[in-house]
Amino acid sequence: MTELEQHTTDTAQGAAQDGPVPDPWNTSERRALRELATDFTRREIVPHLATWESAGELPRSLHRKAAEAGLLGIGFGEDIGGAGGDLRDTVIMTEAILAAGGSTGLMAGLFTHGIALPHMIEHGDPDHIQQWVRPTLAGDTIGSLAITEPDTGSDVASIRTTARRDGDHYVVNGAKMFITSATRADFVTTAVRTGEPGAKGVSLLVIDTDTPGLGVSRRLDKMGWLCSDTAELHFDDVRVPVANLIGAEGSGFLQIMHQFQTERASLAVQAYATAARCLDLTTAWARQRETFGRTLSSRQVIRHKIVDVATAVDAARTYTRDAIDRALAGNPDVTKISMAKNVAVGACDLAVDTAVQLHGGMGYLRESEVERHYRDARILSIGGGTTEIMKEIIAKLMQI
Repeated sequence: MTELEQHTTDTAQGAAQDGPVPDPWNTSERRALRELATDFTRREIVPHLATWESAGELPRSLHRKAAEAGLLGIGFGEDIGGAGGDLRDTVIMTEAILAAGGSTGLMAGLFTHGIALPHMIEHGDPDHIQQWVRPTLAGDTIGSLAITEPDTGSDVASIRTTARRDGDHYVVNGAKMFITSATRADFVTTAVRTGEPGAKGVSLLVIDTDTPGLGVSRRLDKMGWLCSDTAELHFDDVRVPVANLIGAEGSGFLQIMHQFQTERASLAVQAYATAARCLDLTTAWARQRETFGRTLSSRQVIRHKIVDVATAVDAARTYTRDAIDRALAGNPDVTKISMAKNVAVGACDLAVDTAVQLHGGMGYLRESEVERHYRDARILSIGGGTTEIMKEIIAKLMQI
């Protein structure tokens, strides 16, 4: 008997003796969370989403409403002002919001704290928690993460924004690009160069946006994510207290790389959840849309297109959830997370393209939900590390 066969036999025998293993993704608490997120989305988001897209940003009041509903702090400990839960809970919430008619642009704008706060939380400075983490999880303040620069994207070790020590302050000079929620943010968790060239010279500073010398150079108009404000920032002799340093000097690169894995897993979830929403919308459309006296779903070629999407969605969901299960069990796998992001993005690309194609002319109109998903989906293969960067990471870890 092979090792795999023995493992399968042992697992089956254990299951027979102990009964079925509970599904951690389908507990009563998580079913209640899914219902809560679904209801909130249908009531507080969907009726206003088109207006927010036209405005180019979300209202601050939505953050407070989401906090009051118990959604804004999902995945963050109650001891720091969060609602509790872990990465599985944030996945359930994301799936529910998108399934109910939300968008990835909405997710980016409303949950930017998911990338702005973790470095502070991991370091655990009580003053940082009190000053920035708690108010943000309460919906009273908004945070951004500023890493990307006009000439530097995934190559974090090459950032040029400098932070020169001057007594009890750092003096920050430089620029940041493509910063989500930057026009509304109260603070920006910022990657700066405090030391030598390369990864060892990178640090993280929290900078309040009302600090003199920090400003929005320009608001950026994008293809998608229209309700998520994005901007370029400039730092001109911005004086930042040394107390705002997150962790030790020179530890910023490792902090960023560690948090990237969660961000990439979250983007994978957004990708397959968008694909699942488009699958639902397209299936419903195919059942009721008639051409030449027959519904679209009566045609084999259409059914097979939808089956291809359904297969891709299920594979992406299964693969991504498995990667998350491993991470929560203490066995994070960078290769698997990188693969999950690429697999989920591929499923999303197929789903949004199929959705627009089968909706025909209606799919090309702004009034169609699938049109928004088509535009929004394009950033998912770029943000958090491009598809090409993911492949390069995988290749290196495979030692090929």
